[in-house]
Amino acid sequence: MAFGHRYTGLIDRYRDRLPVHDDTRIISLGEGNTPLIRLNNIPRELDYDVELYVKFEGLNPTGSFKDRGMTMAVTKAVEEGSKAIICASTGNTSAAAAAYAARAGITAFVVIPDGKIAMGKLAQAMMHGSVVIQIEGNFDDGMRLVKEVANTSPVTLVNSVNPFRLQGQKTAAFEIVEELGRAPDFHCLPVGNAGNITAHWIGYSELAAHTGEHVTEACTFCRGHCRYAGGGVAGQRPRMVGYQASGSAPFLRGAMVDAPETVATAIRIGHPQSWDVAWKVREESGGWFDECADEEILAAQKLLAEKEGVFCEPASAASVAGALRDIRDRKIPEGSSVVCTLTGHGLKDPDAAIAQASREPIKVRAELEAVTRAIHENME
Repeated sequence: MAFGHRYTGLIDRYRDRLPVHDDTRIISLGEGNTPLIRLNNIPRELDYDVELYVKFEGLNPTGSFKDRGMTMAVTKAVEEGSKAIICASTGNTSAAAAAYAARAGITAFVVIPDGKIAMGKLAQAMMHGSVVIQIEGNFDDGMRLVKEVANTSPVTLVNSVNPFRLQGQKTAAFEIVEELGRAPDFHCLPVGNAGNITAHWIGYSELAAHTGEHVTEACTFCRGHCRYAGGGVAGQRPRMVGYQASGSAPFLRGAMVDAPETVATAIRIGHPQSWDVAWKVREESGGWFDECADEEILAAQKLLAEKEGVFCEPASAASVAGALRDIRDRKIPEGSSVVCTLTGHGLKDPDAAIAQASREPIKVRAELEAVTRAIHENME
């Protein structure tokens, strides 16, 4: 048995594939290296032969995939001498920005929609010491404002329009390929701002470019910031499938949505910042966009928790809700391998989880007989 190897985060792990230097000060909380879980119980009920996996990004340090991008964005901001960062957020970005700014010893300003953010996420941003600015508007209003502020003030914008964010997030594709030994046939993701589906495509494309597959414009999305490493193991790229909430589905409407509404707060975004490149990902990969009603999303969240022991936030479950529907409809062929990204942990939004729990807590006297009776009455 080997001892002494300590995982120190995704930048150190993939340094040769990321835009950092040997002397770059890395701002890390040990992000990445999240589990790829093969679902066992849900596929049995499908009566359909598929390999179904979830990449559980909720086990990153602040509980979402945003940590992958934020470690890169804050590392580069510090390298460039920035003393403050700013972001607009529906919650997860603010939590990650606040944590990594605290780690770096700089200030984080987070702009959030008043009353439209899950309390678990707001608590994170506040506890990490960020300056929280609540606006009377939605995420898209916040995004417009922080872009304007970043143009006139000495702060670094760390939303996904920052290309270093996508460079960090592409590493999820590396991990998936390393575990499976190849790329999956389909990769399904929730889509809000559309940066994550773009980042995954960057990762898969970089790997494919070094295994002989002809990749047209492999660097289309990375804006010159990628650093390829030879010896990849992905002989193919997956079809990328993005699912939106029906009340916040600009990719399905073919136009921006001015007043998005959904219980899946993390994807309550009507004006995606990665609009153009996400359409190109769909085209290049041969994938598609689709939408899920809030009821479908919540049902998938509950199904994952009760059948597989995986507790994700509502927005995360959009990928599973959509994938299961497309599997049942045979749009995803039998024999396929499918990876669904779960973007955040269920504890991000405990109120939504409690509201749909199957069982209310049972209140009894603190006596053996009462506890025993409750157990026997609820045995399955």
